[in-house]
Amino acid sequence: MKSEEDYYGDQVRRKNRSLFKGLRFLPPGTTVESGEKGRVQGSLRVQSGQPGAEKLSTIAVKGFQGTSLLDFPGRVASLIFTGGCNLTCPFCHNPGLVLDPGAFPDFPVNELLADLKKRQSFIDGVVISGGEPTLDTGLPAFLRQLKELGLQVKLDTNGLLPEVIHRLLDEQLLDYLAVDIKTTPDRYGELHTRPVSSAPLLRTIELVKAAAIETEFRTTCVPQLVGEDELRLIGELLRGAPLWVLQQFLPEHSLVVEWQELSAYPPGQLERLGQVAEGYVERVLLRGL
Repeated sequence: MKSEEDYYGDQVRRKNRSLFKGLRFLPPGTTVESGEKGRVQGSLRVQSGQPGAEKLSTIAVKGFQGTSLLDFPGRVASLIFTGGCNLTCPFCHNPGLVLDPGAFPDFPVNELLADLKKRQSFIDGVVISGGEPTLDTGLPAFLRQLKELGLQVKLDTNGLLPEVIHRLLDEQLLDYLAVDIKTTPDRYGELHTRPVSSAPLLRTIELVKAAAIETEFRTTCVPQLVGEDELRLIGELLRGAPLWVLQQFLPEHSLVVEWQELSAYPPGQLERLGQVAEGYVERVLLRGL
C-alpha cells in the first residue's frame, strides 16, 4: 500500500518542467476553494459571466482550472466543474456548487474549448467533476467535443445515475472513471434530505468492475461515516476491483458548518483502514496524508 504521491510522483515528474510557463487563465471572477489543498495548482476560477455568449453545448460549466497534476492519475489535466448534485453530503467540499449552482454563471463553452485546444501540447486530458456531472444532460455531447480534441477524459461521479454511466462507457467517451463510495449503501440516507435508494449505486459498482477502462473507487474516511465495520461491508461490494482509494477527511470546507469542527483520522488510523481495505481489492492507495 502506497500513498498516491509515492505511486504517481515519478510519472508526474517526467512531464515538461516548463509546464506552468505562459499558462493563461480565463478572465478572473469569483474564486471558489478547490477543497483539497495542495492537489490543484492555483485556485478554482469561476467565470464572471458574459450574457449572450454563444455556447457549443448545453452543458453548464460552473468552474474551470487550467492545470492539475494529481486529479487525473499519471496525467496532467485541466479540471471542469458542473453544478448541482443529487446528494447533500455533510462533508462535501464544494458546497456552493451543490446548494446554489445558479450563483455561478455558466462558463462560455466555446471559449473553454478554445482554451483547451491551446493547452493540447502540455495537458493529457480533462477531469469532469462537480457537483454531480451525470445530472447534466449536456455531458455526453460535451465529452464528444473533448474527444474530438484528442483529450482523455476522467469522470468523477457519485454513481447514482448508472444509466448515464452505462451510456458514456458504451460510447467510449471515458478513459478513467472514479466513483465515490461514501459509506455503506444503507447509510446513504444520512447524505441527503430525503431517502436514497441503494440500487443505482450497486448497479454502478458492477458497471465499474466490468469496465474496460481505468477505474477507481474512492472513499473519504469521515470517522462519523466510515470505520472498520463500514469499510469491511464496502469491501465486500468492491471485492476484486483493481483500485480503492481512501481519502483523508478535510473538515474545514464541509457543507454542514458543524462538521467543520470535526476531527479527521490520525494518519496511523487511516493507514490501519488501508490495511483492512487491502483484503478486498487488488490495490489500495491513501490520498491526502
